[in-house]
Amino acid sequence: MAASPSLSSPAQPRKPRLVTRWYLWLLIVVVAYAVSAVMHWDTRVKLWVVERMTPQAERDAAVWLPDYHAFIDGKKLPGMEKDEASDLTYNPDTKTLFSVMGKNAFLVELTLEGDVLRKMPLDGWSNPEGVTYLSGGRMAITDERQHLMSVVTVTPETKALKLSDWPQFDLGPSANQNKAFEGIAWDPRRGQILLGEERPAAMFALKSDDKGQWQGDKVKLPYTTLNMRNLSALDVDRRTGNTLVLSADSHMLLELDPSGKQISFMTLLGGLNGLKDTIPRAEGVAMDESGTIYMVSEPNLFYVFRKF
Repeated sequence: MAASPSLSSPAQPRKPRLVTRWYLWLLIVVVAYAVSAVMHWDTRVKLWVVERMTPQAERDAAVWLPDYHAFIDGKKLPGMEKDEASDLTYNPDTKTLFSVMGKNAFLVELTLEGDVLRKMPLDGWSNPEGVTYLSGGRMAITDERQHLMSVVTVTPETKALKLSDWPQFDLGPSANQNKAFEGIAWDPRRGQILLGEERPAAMFALKSDDKGQWQGDKVKLPYTTLNMRNLSALDVDRRTGNTLVLSADSHMLLELDPSGKQISFMTLLGGLNGLKDTIPRAEGVAMDESGTIYMVSEPNLFYVFRKF
């Protein structure tokens, strides 16, 4: 008797291995691109390449951010959890720091170790986001919501400040009215105040003296090396004349020379430059005459970086 034919169903054709690999590689590329976009690795790679090509002589003459290491890492400013630290400036006359709080408007004086000395309410300011020291106790403060800059004088006796008591400068419209002029820095070498627009990141110069007497209107600087998602704060190193540009969204501090050329950068991610954790939202930066860098982050964190 002849054997009955097998009742098992025919074997399903296997997908070519090449097709399977194609799907796998596509998935890897998509995931890698997404991670790169979130972590801004594309920007860092570009800056890293430029940095590696910098001659040693230029490195020695610059701030050179890769050499910095966190000395104070995320110290909490007491009682300011809901105030949102927005910017920071160094006063060489008092050897102290001043920071503006954007959510609940006030100016706070800090020691170089981040201890609070006094808090001064800012009456009339809607959203103070930038502060820079000029001279003789004078400081310039930007209000992002009102698009204005004011120049105030702070003495050891100052307990509060009222906006209407001080001269004001209309900063004019910005590309994004809700993401306006946030950064500010006094540049004594060139007799100008630098202004930073948050998004899209851009810089402007306003001719002035150290008394806050400005001349003319602000002029947009033709910088093309602002490889960052936003601009949070500015400061000028009085030793080199180079500018520090801080970006909260890119987790980055960038160094530019006076022509706008990118010189060096520092990544503000956990595990790098001595940071245990990523700085959540770096909003202010300042440098003293010795080259020490100070930083504040929302909501109320304080950092110090020194060369090692």
